[in-house]
Amino acid sequence: MSPTFSALAVRNYRIYATGALVSNVGTWLQNTAQAWLVLQLTGSGAALGFVVALQLLPSLLFSPLAGLLADRVAKRRLLGWMQVAMALPSAALGVLAILGVAEPWHAYVLAFVFGTARAFEAPARQSFVSEMVDAEQLSNAVALNSASFNSGRLIGPGLAGLLIAALGSGVEATGWVILANALSYGFVLVALLLMDPSGLHPAPLAERHRGAVREGVRYVAGRPDLVLLFTCVFFLGAFGMNFQITSALMATDVFGKGAGEFGILGSILAIGSLAGALLAARRPKPRLRFIVGAGLTFALAQIASGLMPTYATYAAVLPLVGLSVLTTITTANALIQLTSAPSMRGRVVSLYLMVFLGSSPLGAPLIGYIGEHLGARWALVISGVIAGAGVAVAGLAYAKIRKVTLRSLVLRA
Repeated sequence: MSPTFSALAVRNYRIYATGALVSNVGTWLQNTAQAWLVLQLTGSGAALGFVVALQLLPSLLFSPLAGLLADRVAKRRLLGWMQVAMALPSAALGVLAILGVAEPWHAYVLAFVFGTARAFEAPARQSFVSEMVDAEQLSNAVALNSASFNSGRLIGPGLAGLLIAALGSGVEATGWVILANALSYGFVLVALLLMDPSGLHPAPLAERHRGAVREGVRYVAGRPDLVLLFTCVFFLGAFGMNFQITSALMATDVFGKGAGEFGILGSILAIGSLAGALLAARRPKPRLRFIVGAGLTFALAQIASGLMPTYATYAAVLPLVGLSVLTTITTANALIQLTSAPSMRGRVVSLYLMVFLGSSPLGAPLIGYIGEHLGARWALVISGVIAGAGVAVAGLAYAKIRKVTLRSLVLRA
């Protein structure tokens, strides 16, 4: 088997990856449909930023507790319950939209409920990878998970846009697409049931004692490499990865396009993201230099995208945006999985997700506000400048600790 897909030789991982791929497509169906639903109901970029923030806010609030739960409870069982918990609010929003009674506050409340379930599911899902494959295949499996997620991003937005357009482009159309995501969680449940427990390598469950969350924070704070990683991911999450907002506003306000063209932008972005994940799968060892270098490349690409004069040229830049950001995120995830102590992995992953996903609620309303009042182009340019500055400062601080230059850190670290 090709080195790019070596982890798929493991039966349990292969079964899990199949169910996850279907669910990832469903996730991006809902992300696209929910964004279109909010725009249909409100016509407001700020409202779109608000619903994205509410969906990601639970990651900021609950991730440390979710990570502790992932260290204390069997991850396979926890993942099963969380699939049900995510399906319910998706189904509720879909039904409300289909019946034509959906209101903005429904989307806000259910986005928060859905985000809460996802906040508790994510640390278990991320750290469960190490229980399915050996250490030699872990980096490859992490990269393939990113490839699966971005295959969903490649297929989901375009398919959602086409389905919404085919069903009339209205509120009811978005409901059917959102409902499809609720059904997709059943594929992960089936995959978990089909796995062979004897082929898993469960990590020892953490003991119950006071201060366990603080213990995880101290562990991260004592690792300068993890501090650099977390800082870069924070700036990219808060000021760079608000694609649902920026692409929606660029498609509608700047280029005057509809649901189909908006969905296609998400799929084009995913082409670069998928390429970045597959390239990461071929690298035997993740390195910090990829995080800093790719983070700076992403910032420049984000700024460039905001300056593109036409829909076609804007779309042409998006693969580079996706490639650079996925190189950063996939490398960060793999480094955490490979270098964290097994008994701490759930908590470290949860803190990482708190920074990565929880940073978006801090940036999304600001990006939405800038997009609504100054225009989508300024939202992209300003967010790219802030993201690039944050990565550069973090890299300089780490280089000072290691007594090297930022150039040597990016090129040779």
